[in-house]
Amino acid sequence: MAGSALVRDTIQEMVAAAINRARQEGALQLETMPEILAERPGNPEHGDFATSLPLRLARATRINPLKLAETLVEYIPGAEEVERVEAAPPGFVNFYLNDSWVQRQVEVVRQAGGDYGKLEVGQGRPVMVEFVSVNPTGPVHVGHTRGAVLGSALANTLEAAGYRVTREYYVNDAGNQMEAFYRSVYARYREALGYEADFPANGYAGDYIADLAQELAASEGPRFLELAEAQAVKEIGDLSRERMVALIKDDLEQIGVTFDNWFSERSLYANQEYQEAMDRLGAQNHLSQRENALWFNSSALGDDKDNVVVRSTGEPTYFASDIAYHYNKFINRRFERVIDIWGADHQGHVPRMKAAVAALGIEPEKLTILISQMVTLKRGSEVVRASKRTGDFITLRELADEVGADACRYFFLARAPSTQMEFDLELAKKESSENPVYYVQYAHARNVSILNLARSRGIDWSSGEVALLTDPNELNLIRTMLRLPELVDQMARSLEPHHLPHYAMELATAFHWFYENCRVISANAEDNAITLARLKLVESAQIVFRRALELMGLSAPERM
Repeated sequence: MAGSALVRDTIQEMVAAAINRARQEGALQLETMPEILAERPGNPEHGDFATSLPLRLARATRINPLKLAETLVEYIPGAEEVERVEAAPPGFVNFYLNDSWVQRQVEVVRQAGGDYGKLEVGQGRPVMVEFVSVNPTGPVHVGHTRGAVLGSALANTLEAAGYRVTREYYVNDAGNQMEAFYRSVYARYREALGYEADFPANGYAGDYIADLAQELAASEGPRFLELAEAQAVKEIGDLSRERMVALIKDDLEQIGVTFDNWFSERSLYANQEYQEAMDRLGAQNHLSQRENALWFNSSALGDDKDNVVVRSTGEPTYFASDIAYHYNKFINRRFERVIDIWGADHQGHVPRMKAAVAALGIEPEKLTILISQMVTLKRGSEVVRASKRTGDFITLRELADEVGADACRYFFLARAPSTQMEFDLELAKKESSENPVYYVQYAHARNVSILNLARSRGIDWSSGEVALLTDPNELNLIRTMLRLPELVDQMARSLEPHHLPHYAMELATAFHWFYENCRVISANAEDNAITLARLKLVESAQIVFRRALELMGLSAPERM
């Protein structure tokens, strides 16, 4: 049987045992074991878990689904976790957990402490999550922030599920855009020192470029004016790139997004990995020379067209760098799985990247590319279109300064990345139950407050009897707490951490209902036993709140 942390697996094993017995005794004619899924029904009156297996087997077995459900119920073995099993129309098997087992899980949570919700699904296998990866030509803006939060929470979730996760930022520090950035800073640097400058036609015109140039003029003086222009652009470019990467790193840290590795695109060329990747593709006849350029024959691998990897000028394309980067990830660093999180503007790039990975001899399913859709900022009903400071995009720092890191993370995480979203700045700043961030964190703070009050009164609840927790609100809270490990398992498989904020809201609602209906610390000495039991429940609830907040990357305030 599975451990108590994943009672869902125990129930699925019970159904499998029933099918095997029914097959052996001739009550069920099935050649192979079907996939068994136990899910939480939408209506709690239908049990804690249910399976629709009889509905799915009705055609193959030619048995009425309700009759099949009733037959399965007869063969399902008992288990301490389950109080009763029922067949229900039109063909469900419903499972009701044993209240005494549910009560004992309070002790399980208390004993697990900060490890509650940690699983061994990943078995230490190496996974890379590469996200944000904005060109270091400007600060991170709101659109990038959504992918940053998604990647950060997904990495947390995969770690909790037992994977060995590497969080990586791919620094696109080669190519034409970087050259345009360097020349833009150089032009503004000359202007800062009172000299005329030709601003590049494809340059970056934001105020941050002028600010960076002013900093360089102040710290470095006029020394670059004494160099040949090409050398001056190179040296100013190196300094500008370092400062921009440092700015991006600092901005991301404002919302708790950190990386294990900052990987330089230029290193792919310096370490010959670009050439190794191209040689591998060429050896397998995946490259062809035409129109004075080198093409990747991606249409032969399922893409809608072939793609240039080396331009007629001899310069590699961004796609060529991406191929070399994935060669580095899979071949040289031997990641078993890679998850890339890209912005909506890269959606069309997905099929050719998958084709390239296949051409390198890597199973395409080892690469997962998640697309983070566009974000609209609103202030109430009014759309916020531009930044007052830059005149165009809203930066991550501006957003975090206005609404705070926690609101920033929660709101971006609360929608599936495949959907476009609206971010309401006014709602994110409200200190009321209307704001889901405040509602969840307030529930955690209330847990802490109750426990602190008990300690101040010298109450030791370690001897509390959890069997006394019979109120429906108490049992509902425990049942909600027990869903966290299942959720970690589900999110690690589906790569959908956006379920976390919704779970946190349900947990907070369950706790607030418990708090309103079950007095925890009673002044009546006769109620001492239930006080101790409820303090154990509050302690375990605080553990689950803290774990859920940690996985989302939010703080767990102790007072509000």
